[in-house]
Amino acid sequence: MERVWLSALGRDVSRVALGTWSMGGWMWGGADRDAACATIERALDAGIDIVDTAPAYGFGLSEELLGEVLDRRRNRSEVVIATKLGLSWDSRHEPWRDSSPGRIREEVVASLSRLRTDYIDLYQVHWPDPKVALDQTAAELGMLVDEGLIRAVGVCNYSGDQMQEFCSGGRLDASQFRYNLFERAAEEDVLPFCRAHGLVTLAYSPLARGLLSGKMKRGHEATDQARRGDMFHGESYVRHLAAVERLDEFAQERYGRRVIHLAIRWLLDQPGLTIALWGARTPEQIDAAEGVSGFTLDVSAMAEIDAIIAGELGA
Repeated sequence: MERVWLSALGRDVSRVALGTWSMGGWMWGGADRDAACATIERALDAGIDIVDTAPAYGFGLSEELLGEVLDRRRNRSEVVIATKLGLSWDSRHEPWRDSSPGRIREEVVASLSRLRTDYIDLYQVHWPDPKVALDQTAAELGMLVDEGLIRAVGVCNYSGDQMQEFCSGGRLDASQFRYNLFERAAEEDVLPFCRAHGLVTLAYSPLARGLLSGKMKRGHEATDQARRGDMFHGESYVRHLAAVERLDEFAQERYGRRVIHLAIRWLLDQPGLTIALWGARTPEQIDAAEGVSGFTLDVSAMAEIDAIIAGELGA
């Protein structure tokens, strides 16, 4: 498993992180506690030592499951916990954004309890809150660092301008954003800002919510809430699946790998991209992560990948 040094934490971590959104069951048809815990165990055994979670993933459940596993294994210091703040929810599980200083204090206490730990390695603002000044949120998180409750500060789903405003109120160590072969909006201003400021970057949805796994088939359009949008329906779905098939052929012919490995490798070979989040619900879904290492994509391979996608999607 490839590793990278994180100066903000003073340690190295695997470049593939475990993503736990689907484990919580929200938008994924329910949760399976035993399978989720076994998945976390399998990831840690495979050398993945950074786990990304959030209170909103199962409304506390994903954090609880991670805390349960780490408590049982008694290896808290060997694992980097990246969790989030800024999404609250009501009794009907309807979420809203809240990054006010008072709410941040409530959230960090709740997350520490669910995770069974006394510190969080990377604490990330889940979404920008339009009702709270970004620099005010940054200042409050800086106080949590000073108090030893968190060790590094991150944001998720922030634009370059929003990160600039956030930085005016305090430190910023990391940025997490949606990024994959099919969804590249981060290249416009987010990645350039992160490179310019030396931020750790974490790409979520690296497999485009399953499209790049190679397992989705024509005639079987997704119906779950997690896979909304044009990519998963109608003619757009057919074109994206055709691109996946071509990319899979390319990966097999050139590297002896599959499209799932190519998609993650493409991310890890992007300038300024630090970590890719590998989402999983079952232990078996962790096994393919081993195929990400051992090869790199040169300039000609990157160009051929872009040509395949442009040819199939008309981009």
